[in-house]
Amino acid sequence: MTQMIARGAANAGFDDEAEDPPIKPLTRDEAQALRAKSPQLSPWRVIAAQVVVGVLMMLGAWCFSDQAGLVQSVLYGAIVAVLPGALMARGMTSRLSSLSVGASVVSVMLWSMVKIGVSIAMLMLAPRLVQPLSWPALLATLVLCVQMYWVALLWRGR
Repeated sequence: MTQMIARGAANAGFDDEAEDPPIKPLTRDEAQALRAKSPQLSPWRVIAAQVVVGVLMMLGAWCFSDQAGLVQSVLYGAIVAVLPGALMARGMTSRLSSLSVGASVVSVMLWSMVKIGVSIAMLMLAPRLVQPLSWPALLATLVLCVQMYWVALLWRGR
């Protein structure tokens, strides 16, 4: 049975000695063309999109509802999405996080933990800060604002 498996692998075209083609470094013009073809998306653009969605949701709640708690809940939901994201964007765009690859990795992990911690703390404080609190309005706004990360991926995909 072992011989059959070995024969099948040999016939499947697997070749351990096959070499990958050598990696050719890009010229300056090729690198510039590649950067122009796929520009990086600023995290601040995503934060701005979250702010726009939060403001639109708040205006919609204000126009279509007479409950002050609903408008405050929508506003707080937007703040829960925007503030931690802005903290992370600020930390990730600092000079310290771009010193080396290792510093960048540590920076991503650190600022991700800060973002999650601030978000959780803000959600735990919501019942004390927003009176009367509408959890569905807060969470719907939070979800819509967070979805701007997907929209940013679509922007980048063009």
